[in-house]
Amino acid sequence: MPMNRILLIDDDTELCELMTEYLGEEGLSVTAVHDGRQGAEAALSGDYSLVVLDVMLPGMNGLDVLRRVRTRSPIPVLMLTARGSDVDRIVGLELGADDYLPKPFNPRELVARIRAVQRRAEPRREDGSGSAPAELLTVADVEMRLDQRVVRQEGRPVELTPVEFNLLALLLRKAGRVVEREELSLKVLGRRLSPFDRSIDVHVSSLRKKLGHEIQGAERIKNARGIGYIYRPRG
Repeated sequence: MPMNRILLIDDDTELCELMTEYLGEEGLSVTAVHDGRQGAEAALSGDYSLVVLDVMLPGMNGLDVLRRVRTRSPIPVLMLTARGSDVDRIVGLELGADDYLPKPFNPRELVARIRAVQRRAEPRREDGSGSAPAELLTVADVEMRLDQRVVRQEGRPVELTPVEFNLLALLLRKAGRVVEREELSLKVLGRRLSPFDRSIDVHVSSLRKKLGHEIQGAERIKNARGIGYIYRPRG
């Protein structure tokens, strides 16, 4: 799927027209849908590489759209939320959104967020060259194939969003060591950590739910209070 095909789900038709024109100038092909149910169907069609999804929608709200999409697809999703609506942001991240942007927003920031989410969804080398290394990461009961973007736990596949995959890869590479939240934000979300931003914490919580909170009685991903997180290998 070409990485420039964007699905915009928002009932603000004027905003959609402006964003379609602006993103088009940035080389992105945008299709706008103004209804939640139609948006969910389009997101699952396989025709798009990324979804920009507003929370407030007719027919089906954005959180329900995201919930439906995540049952069948790992497609990257950028949520648009009302400014100051921390609950929507946190719930969206917990449901599997890759990032969020509060309204009103600067179109330049939307483009920057889209580019960041796209980069996270692509397999890349550590040198940034763009082709993935045939690297296998194994820590305790978790195995990751970075080139295939596949995660298995005791042989069973684990479905992760692009953000969750990259977060887990970073934690596994540094298993047994504390990874600061600032580093996690920069390398996983593509932005500096800002005050009161709980995005990394919510994504870590999602990993715990999917992988299990413990490894043989030890906490799998331990919170180093005020600093960051540490993935604790078995033994």
